[in-house]
Amino acid sequence: MGRYVARRLLQMIPVFFGTTLLIFLMVYSLPGDPVAGLFGDKGVDPATLARIKHELGLDKPILQQYWDYMSGIILHFDFGTQIRNGRPVTEVLGDAFPVTLQLAALAFAFELVFGVTLGIVAGLKAGRLADNAILIFTLLIISVPVFVLGFIIKLVFAFQLGWIEPNVSNDQLFSELIAPAIVLGGLSLAYVARLTRTSMAENLRADYMRTAVAKGLPKSRVIGVHLMRNSMIPVVTFLGTDIGSLMGGAVVTEGIFNIKGVGGLIYESISRREGSTLVGLVTILVIVYLVTSLLIDLLYAVLDPRIRYA
Repeated sequence: MGRYVARRLLQMIPVFFGTTLLIFLMVYSLPGDPVAGLFGDKGVDPATLARIKHELGLDKPILQQYWDYMSGIILHFDFGTQIRNGRPVTEVLGDAFPVTLQLAALAFAFELVFGVTLGIVAGLKAGRLADNAILIFTLLIISVPVFVLGFIIKLVFAFQLGWIEPNVSNDQLFSELIAPAIVLGGLSLAYVARLTRTSMAENLRADYMRTAVAKGLPKSRVIGVHLMRNSMIPVVTFLGTDIGSLMGGAVVTEGIFNIKGVGGLIYESISRREGSTLVGLVTILVIVYLVTSLLIDLLYAVLDPRIRYA
């Protein structure tokens, strides 16, 4: 196990640098000049423009900028400085990241609990009324775009029923994030439910399940140990990769409910061409993806004893 972890950690290094380099090149190849955009329609004289670019290091070759950026992250945990207000990107991330992290955690818990539960019920009742009802329900959720679902929940529960506030306040209270978390995790919940249902229905017909029943094992042990542990492997894989998707895919949800998190910051950074802020956000998301993928691989051995790491 130790050798496997060490090998995976070494594999993560080129993946991290390759991914961040690709993102860096894509962001800084966007059209437009972020420094000139600071002055709007008034314009700026070339000398001032060149001076500001030199102070920010934007006049260097793109690969030199990438080297300086990565050196700052590795040596000093410095993600650069925002162009428009001079704030450190780490400070901006410190304000926005906890909000999205809390929102993503609520959405993840929502899709995990309800998605797996619905999938288990559908899998155990395959072909029956409960199974068909859950399949129709999840298909309906998949068919509705996120922004439509968000506006429906906001219209019904905020404006018509008055159960929730239409927008999240600056305090980002836990109760205010429940509705956005449902919207954010709704699509993933449907996928988790259908994936769990399919995996369980397939494993119910496996030889090892018939052997467990023939041995006279209690039904709770047959389902809870033999069936669940093997059926959860593809589900855990999806859940692990979905953590990063929840954090990076909150742009629409945060916009609908006026949440000051990473999603809104990504949108603002793209519109203002704030390359350093955008690259810093995506770098954090890349790290989240890599760490979660490693943890998911290690969980395989717990779920399926047949898996061994050399």
